Amino acid sequence: MNAIDLSSVTVGDALPVLTAGPITPLALALFAGGSGDHNPIHLDPEFAALGGFPEVFAHGMLSMAYLGRALTDWAGPTAVRSLSVRFAAITPLRARVACGGEVVEILERDGERLARLTVTATVVDGPVTLVGDALVRIG
Repeated sequence: MNAIDLSSVTVGDALPVLTAGPITPLALALFAGGSGDHNPIHLDPEFAALGGFPEVFAHGMLSMAYLGRALTDWAGPTAVRSLSVRFAAITPLRARVACGGEVVEILERDGERLARLTVTATVVDGPVTLVGDALVRIG
């Protein structure tokens, strides 16, 4: 399941980058159905235009889901203890999103060895869209 032996994780280690996308109208519709977030700014081009946007754009939570997948791909599906982000920019239609992070601290809590990571989601060749931190069990 894990690509690396997590017992050897140290400060400065990078989370393997997960690249997802491109973001398509179908991906937005499927995410809306799965998440229950049917905000028309993400689905209806005419509504997006009324808001001053050239086209619909991705749900911020879609990029957060990709970021969560990067963490679980690295550490396993039950290892994420927390994930917190701040939305920094929109993810446009047709964008590819690169999710990654870096271990900034190793700590022990409640009998678990944990890594604290700074994490980001970035439009490939574009802006950072999410910044945050995660706490992941590594032993």
